[in-house]
Amino acid sequence: MELYFLVPAYNAERTVPDVIRGLAQAASKAGCLARVCVVDDGSDDETAEAARSEGARVLPLQRNRGKGAALRAGLLFARQQGVQAIVSIDADGQHPADEAVRLARLDASPESLVLGVRDLRAAGAPAANQASNAISNFFLSAFTGTSLQDTQCGLRRYPVRTALRLGARDDGYAFEAEILMRACRAGVPIVQEPVRVAYPADRTSHFHAWRDPVRIVSRVLMTQLQP
Repeated sequence: MELYFLVPAYNAERTVPDVIRGLAQAASKAGCLARVCVVDDGSDDETAEAARSEGARVLPLQRNRGKGAALRAGLLFARQQGVQAIVSIDADGQHPADEAVRLARLDASPESLVLGVRDLRAAGAPAANQASNAISNFFLSAFTGTSLQDTQCGLRRYPVRTALRLGARDDGYAFEAEILMRACRAGVPIVQEPVRVAYPADRTSHFHAWRDPVRIVSRVLMTQLQP
């Protein structure tokens, strides 16, 4: 059984090899084969080379466009390859590989959007991250009429064709909130699955705990006003 993973990466040469190796090992333990696609979002380090050295397929973007653009490029590639569902996982190593494999194999409809739900407090996430996630959760839950427990988690299983049909437009971190909002509006089944997460002391994140939530809420409001 082949499992498909999508890793949006920007300046992640230090961490992305471990992410890819971890997925391969965790999939092998489950009797599966991991197929990993890394979208190099215009990195100015050796992210692409590091990913290729671990056997991942690399899709390079010529300039840094944002996480949403990287996810959309990966979903388009997955559709071209005939992939039905793909699990996105961040390149910084916060998501344990066995949790990504578990989401890929989760007994849920292949047409469902499966959301990883983190316990940020228990994981020791920075207070600013906890607050920004709570703000996003509040606004998206209010506008969709659905109780959404973790709207910013990068560990998700996307139904490829359905996700692309939703037409999410944002190029940045707000893509994940926008596509979730559009999925709720379109009646796509949403499965929320608790997942473990790690916040190592040397973790590097490009997510700005206050600026990016403002952009997320702005995108949510724009999407709400669109037909």
